Amino acid sequence: MKHLIIGDLHGKDCWKDINIKAYDKLIFLGDYVDHWNLPDLKIDQNLQDIIKLKKKNPKKIELLLGNHDIQYLYYPHFLCSGFRPGMQRSLTYLFNSNRDLFKVAYQRGNHLFTHAGITNSWYREFLNLPLLQQIKDEQDTVADLVNKIEKTGQRWLLHRAGSIRGGYGHGGVTWADRKEMIADMLDGYHQVVGHTVT
Repeated sequence: MKHLIIGDLHGKDCWKDINIKAYDKLIFLGDYVDHWNLPDLKIDQNLQDIIKLKKKNPKKIELLLGNHDIQYLYYPHFLCSGFRPGMQRSLTYLFNSNRDLFKVAYQRGNHLFTHAGITNSWYREFLNLPLLQQIKDEQDTVADLVNKIEKTGQRWLLHRAGSIRGGYGHGGVTWADRKEMIADMLDGYHQVVGHTVT
């Protein structure tokens, strides 16, 4: 399968130049919003266009969430830099009304796609969540487990900023830092992450 990975657009619409017919799968790595130099209307319209693309191509397009997206999806929780108070209401509505189109992880074999990545240290902590023991199945992949927890009240661990980024502990899938990933990338997986502006 031929995949195209699109990271951290932050409102830019350069993805529209892509011939999507040339690929079997397009994976957006999150951070669709919060560009520092683009007007609100352009950012909002770009996200709407990405959502329309997903609805038109539900099996071909994967939409992952980044730290800039979750601050609107779960407002007022998980706030980060670049937050636009004037867009909060419309973005919160847009993300929530299309919630079923977004995930936090996608996996194909041992290739794992998230916004910021998964470290061994974070994953050990994640596997100890009591709720995970109740909802996991034997055949679940790492992405399946992460996506299951995202739909529960235990999602705080997924979206935690680690101590390197001013939080505590190890950064989660939307907040892991590059330094954490270099030092402690999850064993046995090839990871594709964004978390930097394209």
